[in-house]
Amino acid sequence: MTPLSVVVWQEDPRVAQSLAESLTHHFHSVNVADSLEEVRPKLVKDRAEVLVLDMEGAHLDLVERMHREFPGVCIVCTHRVADEAKWAAALDVGASDYCQSSDTEGILLAAIRNASVGHSAAA
Repeated sequence: MTPLSVVVWQEDPRVAQSLAESLTHHFHSVNVADSLEEVRPKLVKDRAEVLVLDMEGAHLDLVERMHREFPGVCIVCTHRVADEAKWAAALDVGASDYCQSSDTEGILLAAIRNASVGHSAAA
């Protein structure tokens, strides 16, 4: 499998840093966007295959726009309280999964599973 690059945006910078540190053990490159405005430029610059996006500060229209603009990017949405309704709504607009922001293992598995599928389809 090709090494993957990840962009992380979390509303709480401490959560973003903690999540990024956990993910660096599993991915080629993990970069934290300091604001929502930085997400798109970092995706382009880093040629990221995975976006971990906190839905407490972002909205579904951003997920939909990122999915349209970057169809090969696996978007893993996070929230401190992920539930089935939020999960379904996020998947409807193009997210690959929706996890609790504290569920590093779930985020990791969703990113690997969905990014691998995207790489296989592109090959």
